[in-house]
Amino acid sequence: MPSKESWSGRKTNRPAVHKSKRENRQQDVLIAALGMKLGSQKSSVTIWQPLKLFAYSQLTSLVRRATLKENEQIPKYEKVHNFKVHTFRGPHWCEYCANFMWGLIAQGVKCADCGLNVHKQCSKMVPNDCKPDLKHVKKVYSCDLTTLVKAHITKRPMVVDMCIREIESRDGEKADISVNMYEDINIITGALKLYFRDLPIPLITYDAYPKFIDSAKTLDPDEQLETLHEALKLLPPAHCETLRYLMAHLKRVTLHEKENLMNAENLGIVFGPTLMRSPELDAMAALNDIRYQRLVVEMLIKNEDILF
Repeated sequence: MPSKESWSGRKTNRPAVHKSKRENRQQDVLIAALGMKLGSQKSSVTIWQPLKLFAYSQLTSLVRRATLKENEQIPKYEKVHNFKVHTFRGPHWCEYCANFMWGLIAQGVKCADCGLNVHKQCSKMVPNDCKPDLKHVKKVYSCDLTTLVKAHITKRPMVVDMCIREIESRDGEKADISVNMYEDINIITGALKLYFRDLPIPLITYDAYPKFIDSAKTLDPDEQLETLHEALKLLPPAHCETLRYLMAHLKRVTLHEKENLMNAENLGIVFGPTLMRSPELDAMAALNDIRYQRLVVEMLIKNEDILF
C-alpha cells in the first residue's frame, strides 16, 4: 500500500505531468503540420532542418500572439459592487475579512450583481472588481450598461450590436429580428432607442453631462472639439466604447441622407434626449438643455472620425 508521502508526491507532480503532456501534444501537432521530426537521430537531420526549426518557432510565436489578441479583444472594465443590505439565512462569514457575520437580520450586505457577501463596514474597503454573474443579472433593458457587458463578457451591449447590424444589413444574430420577422425597420430602430432611454445611467452619464453641454455652448469650433474630447474622457470605458460604435453607425446613416432624410441635425434631434438626461430636477432647466443635447449629438456625428 503506498505511503501518504508517496501519494502526496504523486499528487503534487500531477499538474506538472499534465502540463508537460499538453505541451508535448501541442509540439507534436506543430511538428506534424511542418512535416518535420525532432530528435537525436542523425539520419533525420537534413539541409532543411534549420529552416524547419525556424518555421516552427515562428508558427509557435504566431499561435501565442493570436491567443493574446483573442484575450485582449474583450476590455477589462472596472465596476463597483452593487451592495444592498441583506438578511442571511444560517451562519455566514464575510468574504472580505473572513469574520463571522453576527445578528439575526441585516447581518451584512450582498452585491446584487455578483453575489459577494461582506460586512457593511467592509464594503467600503472592497476594491472595484465586481464580476457580474448571469445568475444575478437576468435582464437586458433597464440594466446598468457596464454591468451588462461584464456579465456577458462583451465590448458593448449585445442589443446595440444586434440592432445596428440588423439596421445596416438585415442580418441579425441568434434572436430572430430579421426582415421575415419584422418587416418595418422602425421597429428595430425603436428597440435601439428604447434600450438607451431605459438605461438607469444614461449613455452620456450624469457626471459627464455638464462638460458635454459646455461644449455645445462654446462658439469657437476648435474649443468645441477640445471640450468634447475632455468630456469623452469622463465617460466610463463601456459607455465610451458604446457611444463610439453608435456614432460611427449614425455617421454611416448620414451618407444615405437622400434616401432616408436623416442628416446629422435630424439625428441629433432624435438621439439627443435619448442619450443625454439632465441631472437637474428642475423641469425648465432640463427643457432648456434640449437644444444643447441636439448640438452635442450633431457634433459627435460630424466629428466621429476625429473624436474617437
